Amino acid sequence: MSLVETDWLEKNINNVKIIDCSWHMPQTKRSGLEEYKNQHIPNSIFFDLDSNSKKEINLPHMLVDQSDWTQIVSKMGIKNEDEIVVYDNSDVISSCRCWFNFIYFGHNPKLVHVLNGGLKKWIKENKEITNDVTNIELSDYKSFEKKELVKNKEQVDLNIEEKHFKVIDARSKERFDGKVSEPRKGLRSGNIKNSFCIPFNLCLKEDKTFKSKKDLKLIFENCLKNINEKNIVFSCGSGVTACVLALAYSLINDKYHPCIYDGSWAEYGIIKI
Repeated sequence: MSLVETDWLEKNINNVKIIDCSWHMPQTKRSGLEEYKNQHIPNSIFFDLDSNSKKEINLPHMLVDQSDWTQIVSKMGIKNEDEIVVYDNSDVISSCRCWFNFIYFGHNPKLVHVLNGGLKKWIKENKEITNDVTNIELSDYKSFEKKELVKNKEQVDLNIEEKHFKVIDARSKERFDGKVSEPRKGLRSGNIKNSFCIPFNLCLKEDKTFKSKKDLKLIFENCLKNINEKNIVFSCGSGVTACVLALAYSLINDKYHPCIYDGSWAEYGIIKI
């Protein structure tokens, strides 16, 4: 149950930990934190995707070290046995990145969910919102890394010849085909050799809820002969929308464990001088 609906969350709002992981592309000039301060789902905690990513590297949204993750989650007051619902108010469905982070660092996948439709759907249905600050009691969270859920550039390069896994890119077809410039400076246009492209928005309806399992199967069948494949690695621009595809694929393949190329095109597309 990677996805939960707004009605389910409303009924269980006091039994789960709720995380607002709204993150916006820089060009939108929107602040997820400022929007959270203005309005959010009651009891929710803000998760800053930029602040809670690795800082000592010139790549965006890279996973932090395990010790850092343990501190981050403990300061959020989340315990290992907690059921978690992550939502966002973002066009890039940033909640899926937070969902992936928790699974990577060992939280029970059955206890980590994304709110289908996010804050926009919640507000549209006239459900309760607040600007009250959520009271947090520090926890003693324990984490461990599932390193098999992340690929690095060396593994991606080796795989071009070895073909142990398939790489699916969540960027737009224009970016994937190199027909438009990358929004991030210092990157060439194009894609990873032998990779496929499924723009993440294809998996979403106009209201940013996920499409039906039937529709998702048709989308993934366009580049996968067998939608029961487990060796699938998702990539994108900076590791955010790759997780949207990972969640979408998990909806139609319940044996799939989400796996991403964390550096994504922000790393692979660097222009070498």
